[in-house]
Amino acid sequence: MAIPKAYLTSSKNFPLLLDAIKSAQAPDVFNLRFLESLGFTSSNDRLMVGVLQAIGLLNSDRKPTDLYFRFLDQTQSEIVLAEGIRNAYKDLFQINTNAQNLTRNEVINKFKMLSQGQYSDSVLDKMGLTFSELVKLADFKTKPAIPAAAPDDANDDEPADEVAADPPRRASAKSSLGGLHYNIQIILPESRDPKVYDALFRSLRDHLL
Repeated sequence: MAIPKAYLTSSKNFPLLLDAIKSAQAPDVFNLRFLESLGFTSSNDRLMVGVLQAIGLLNSDRKPTDLYFRFLDQTQSEIVLAEGIRNAYKDLFQINTNAQNLTRNEVINKFKMLSQGQYSDSVLDKMGLTFSELVKLADFKTKPAIPAAAPDDANDDEPADEVAADPPRRASAKSSLGGLHYNIQIILPESRDPKVYDALFRSLRDHLL
């Protein structure tokens, strides 16, 4: 069941916390001391840390995740938040792909069905409140920016069109020795008999050509 158990009892400070996170340096660990340094000191504010874990901004050790660092980019924050909500409430979005548009009562009824009576009405009401407030802060319409594909380093030194334009070399059709060419010098014997030369050239033809 992909329904976070974390919930808020009051949602008024959660948007302020997200704004404070974007303006602060990411901590090594998002503990209560760091939360208080951002100005959130009430016991209700502590519940927000669990929600940050539920939506994937913090891991189980309360350390910032990759999603947290992506959230710091204020041009992408709302889009990243929507991604975290979809992952956290996966089962709800499988039932309704546009679960962000459900009313709070509709969300509570879906949670009641998915949890199979595991939670009390009071807890379900707070879980519905938490989800409804979260989706108000997120952008579900805009798709995340896709990084440009890295250039292929394999052809950095030699453009592809030049490689294609250079056809493989062919062995000479006249060669009978694998494309190797030899210069053979023959010292002819002195003779007045043309048959000697005929026999010599005939032998060359038979053995070399």
